[in-house]
Amino acid sequence: MSLLDTRVPAVLVRTDRNPFHHGTLGAVRSLGRAGVDVHLIADVAGSPVRRSRFVRQLHPPPPGAAPADIARTLLRVASQIARPAVLIPLDDASAVAVGRARAELAPAFLLPEQPGALAERVADKAELAALCAAVDVPHPLTLIPDSAADAAATAWHLGLPAVAKWSRPWLLPPDSDLRSTVVVRSARQARELYLRTEEAGSRLLLQAFLPPGPDLDWFCHGYADRTGTVRGGGPGRKLHAWPRGAGLTAVGHWTPNASVQALTERLIGELGYRGIFDLDFRRCATTGAYHLLDFNPRPGAQFRLFTDSAGLDVVRAQHLDLTHRPLPEGVARPGRAFVVENYAPFSALRPAPAGRELAWHAPDDLAPGWAMWALWARHAARRLPTRLRRLCERPGPDDPRARVVRQAVADAPQPVTDSSLADNSLTDDEKAKSY
Repeated sequence: MSLLDTRVPAVLVRTDRNPFHHGTLGAVRSLGRAGVDVHLIADVAGSPVRRSRFVRQLHPPPPGAAPADIARTLLRVASQIARPAVLIPLDDASAVAVGRARAELAPAFLLPEQPGALAERVADKAELAALCAAVDVPHPLTLIPDSAADAAATAWHLGLPAVAKWSRPWLLPPDSDLRSTVVVRSARQARELYLRTEEAGSRLLLQAFLPPGPDLDWFCHGYADRTGTVRGGGPGRKLHAWPRGAGLTAVGHWTPNASVQALTERLIGELGYRGIFDLDFRRCATTGAYHLLDFNPRPGAQFRLFTDSAGLDVVRAQHLDLTHRPLPEGVARPGRAFVVENYAPFSALRPAPAGRELAWHAPDDLAPGWAMWALWARHAARRLPTRLRRLCERPGPDDPRARVVRQAVADAPQPVTDSSLADNSLTDDEKAKSY
């Protein structure tokens, strides 16, 4: 018998078009395995998620990522379901939209009692810096230039390289070459980024660079229940990232860390935050302090890493809490691993004595894993000619290696024209963690 109230469905909503978003599949499986009817609002055309047997019903995505578009779509789906459902946003744009429209959505959905616009404030990179300063949580020195010349001067002041961020990355145009976070290596680069502020849709901020290194990148997931108690998660260590040193967690381990746990619980308590969260930290190799880099008011893609002995994770914790069911007291499983197979295939094959969860493959839901590999092969084939051309540029024109590479380029498959596989297999937030 399920611990969850299976009479109450769950609605998952995501606006970005990344077909390789394994966190969506994790949420679908977690709730579906517990017997909950899962309704997914997302663009899953060509995505492996649509093949999961745990999806009760797929719904078309909002026509745009504006909060009003998302709210209207949610109300349309609610009218079809015709009974209250637990609502779980899976990206920042959706979390912000739900926060803004809470009063309008509350009759149709079960939602955490989030104070005011707190989800929007923590997702905003500039607001987050101010919040950290207010509650004395370490955060990289962050400055907000007010002109192109000031951006150049600020970059010099912080020291190069520095980190440039758009404060509200969910507002970036989807077809733009702008990224939510980049490492700037010159004052000119900072100036040129500032000149694109209007296009980006939010403020540019510049941040002190904390160099990456072994055992420096950490994350903490959890669910803050109605009393503010943090449940269903824990601290983890990022062992491998994709892209290397600059992206999402390809291999993560559940690793006890009293400092990260204490910082997380103090921050959640001081802010009065309620709901699911995913925090990213980087430890300063010089001082040893853990600096908060990002506060995501939603499940992180690797949230299934923190599945305890009672089967509790953050999405199950939210469903249980909002349906007034007791949360089971499970035992943590430190050392447990989470591996994203397409980004770390060899890690997926190594022994895992403390247990491991794969992002895509699951014995009780095989279709998404097979679909992912087919999609990944097409994605790799599309990128192959570009990579080979870059190699071709390196040797001299008379070098025999150049002729071999040029022939390989000529023989390579033509790029796939599927728009869902545009050169953007990571969301902007996932590409953002590049420092």
